[in-house]
Amino acid sequence: MDARGDRPDTAGIEHATESEALRVELRSGLEGIEPEAWDALVGGDDPFVEHGFLHALETSGSVGPDAGWQPVHVTAWAGERLIGALPLYAKDNSWGEFIFDFQWARAAHQSGLPYYPKLVAMAPFTPATGKRFLLAEGVDHARTVGALLAGARAAADEIDASSIHLLFLTEEERRLAVGCGFKPRLSVQFHWDDAGYATFDDYLARFRSSKRKQVRKERRAVAESDLEIAVKEGPELTDADWEALHRFYRENCMRHGSYGYLTPRFFDAVRQIHAHRLVAAIAYRRGTAVAASINFEKGEHLYGRYWGCLEDHEFLHFELCYYQLIERAIERGITHFEAGAQGFHKLKRGLLPVEIHSAHWIREPALADAIGRYLPSEAFQVKAEIAALHDRSPFHRG
Repeated sequence: MDARGDRPDTAGIEHATESEALRVELRSGLEGIEPEAWDALVGGDDPFVEHGFLHALETSGSVGPDAGWQPVHVTAWAGERLIGALPLYAKDNSWGEFIFDFQWARAAHQSGLPYYPKLVAMAPFTPATGKRFLLAEGVDHARTVGALLAGARAAADEIDASSIHLLFLTEEERRLAVGCGFKPRLSVQFHWDDAGYATFDDYLARFRSSKRKQVRKERRAVAESDLEIAVKEGPELTDADWEALHRFYRENCMRHGSYGYLTPRFFDAVRQIHAHRLVAAIAYRRGTAVAASINFEKGEHLYGRYWGCLEDHEFLHFELCYYQLIERAIERGITHFEAGAQGFHKLKRGLLPVEIHSAHWIREPALADAIGRYLPSEAFQVKAEIAALHDRSPFHRG
C-alpha cells in the first residue's frame, strides 16, 4: 500500500539497527513482549503505558488499522533484555490527541505538502502526562533515548511520515527530545496537587469565602438529592456496573458527537487484566446506576478519564469528576490528580493551570521552519494565560 494512502500499513515492520550492544526494533504491537519486561520500564505512577492498558487497546480493536492508530512501538534491547521502549502510533488524522496540530496540517496542505501519515507517541486518547521514553534502571538515559528516537525516525522513513509528535512529556523528556533536534511546545491543563491537606474541609478552608460557599452548595445539592454516591475500585464493580460504565461512555460520545474509540471488548479486557487500576465514582438512583466517572489510579497519582450519564442532575458532574476524587486523594495520600484535558470550570474547583510539554520533529524544512518560528510566540501566550488563570484561582492570596 502507498504510504500516503488512506491508512499506513505498518504490520510486520521489524527494522533493527546495531550500536554496540544496543539493538533497536520496531514492533507492530505488544504481542510477543513479556508484560513483566515491559512493565519493569514503566515507573510507579502511570497506569496508561503499562502493558495491560496498551495491550487491551490493541486486542480490543480500539487501536489498529480501523481506528486510525496503528502501533509502531520502538523497542531497545541489550541482548534479549528489553531496556527501553517508546509507545508509538502511525496516524492518518489528528483526532484523539488533545495537543492538536490541525492548523499545521492545514498549512501543509495549503502548501501542497502531505501531512499524513504522521507518528504520535502517547497513550492513545489519553491526555495525561507520563513517561514516553520507558527506560530500565541503570541505563544511560541520553544514549537510550537517542536510540529510541533514531528508531522513530526509521519508522517515519518506512512509511514516509511527515512528522513525529511526542505528547504529554515529562520535563526531563522534553529536554532530552530537544537535545535530539525536536521542537518544544507548551500547552495548558488543570491539575490538583496535595498541599498537606488533612481532610476535604481542610482543603476548602484554603478557598476564599465565596468560592468555598459555592463548592459546599454544589455538594449539598447532590447530597440532598435521591442519589446514592459510591466510589468503587475495579474488582468491586458488579456485572451491572461494568455494563453501565460502557453505556455511559457510549452515551457521552453520542451526546457530544465524538468518536467512540473504546470498543465493548476494551471494557471486557480492562476488567480481566487492568481492573486493579480503575476507580469509578458512580451515582445510583434506587439501585440503578445513572451516572459515573471512569478514573485510573496508580501509586500516588489519580487520573480522571471519562464521564457519562443517563439523567441530568445539577452539579453531579462536579461531584463525580472532581470532589469525590479529590476527597479520595486526600484520604489515601495521593499527591497528584489530573482530571483530563480542557475545562476552565476546573479552576473554580481548585485544579490549577500547569504547563504541558510536547516535542515535535517535522520532515519538510520549510514547514519545520514555519512551525519553529511559531512555537515560541505560542509558548509566550500559554505562559501569560497560566499566570492570568492563577490570579483567578479560588485560593486565598498568598
